Amino acid sequence: MKGTNSSNPAGFILLGFSEQPRLEKVLLVAISIIYVLTLVGNTAIILVSFLNPKLHTPMYFFLSNLSFLDLCFTTSIVPQMLVNLRGPEKTISYTGCVLQLYVALGLGSTECILLTVMAYDRFNAICRPLHYGVIMHPRLLRQLAAVAWSSGFVESTLQTILVFQLPLCNHHRVDDFMCEEPALIKIACVNTTFLENELSIAIVLYVVIPLGLILVSYGCIARSVLRIRSTEGRRKAFGTCGSHLLVVVLFFGTIISVYIQPKSEYTQNHSKFLTLFYTVVTPSLNPLIYTLRNKEVKWALRRLLWRDPHQGQP
Repeated sequence: MKGTNSSNPAGFILLGFSEQPRLEKVLLVAISIIYVLTLVGNTAIILVSFLNPKLHTPMYFFLSNLSFLDLCFTTSIVPQMLVNLRGPEKTISYTGCVLQLYVALGLGSTECILLTVMAYDRFNAICRPLHYGVIMHPRLLRQLAAVAWSSGFVESTLQTILVFQLPLCNHHRVDDFMCEEPALIKIACVNTTFLENELSIAIVLYVVIPLGLILVSYGCIARSVLRIRSTEGRRKAFGTCGSHLLVVVLFFGTIISVYIQPKSEYTQNHSKFLTLFYTVVTPSLNPLIYTLRNKEVKWALRRLLWRDPHQGQP
């Protein structure tokens, strides 16, 4: 087709927020701070979950997986983003773009499945407390984690191959701050209906169905909690699930807003901020959400920081 180039260009231009240079300076500082907080917070969660024997439970096993995932997710995106925000150069190499899309898609899909697995864990903990230890045995935990990670990267492999098989327009200007699939599809110089339909199927499999399963799990959890007669028992049960439910709302809410909305210039600019939120802000909030709402994690963090072997659990 006229105006196309080979599917292996030298690189891409990530437009991001280049039309707003003042905003770029603010974002450079803000994202740098948030990235450091993400690294520190998620590393702390992994360390306390591994080093403290009292946290060797299914909940913290999956939480440490989530923290490791968030570390990898932000690191696959933020360093390149910070480089592009520093000056007029907004480029990323072809190989770098392929890797960024592959890793970001894989980790994003994995997080959808992992959050669903965590909801299943909470369902068993509250709805089947007498059988919880038997159901959520160590072998099943490893199998569920393996399914989450492998299924995420199977989907990512397929999507990445399909995207980079498209013949691309000469300008190679990606209207986003990262190599994301919807933005890359837009610069293709062929009919992309098939790929858009395939993306819709992927959204159903990795966003709609997992979110539906999470909501069903929490519906069962709410019904079980409401049967508890004591107010303290109800408060403790809701507190156990509150952190996970808040993370689900933040992550799935922004994902749905980015991928399931009408396409226009307004929504494209709006989606950049939403994408920025779930790729940069949400991973930094997860450790904060879990530590503020969880006495066990706060106690373990204090013990890790001050190394007081005689300090007892509150």
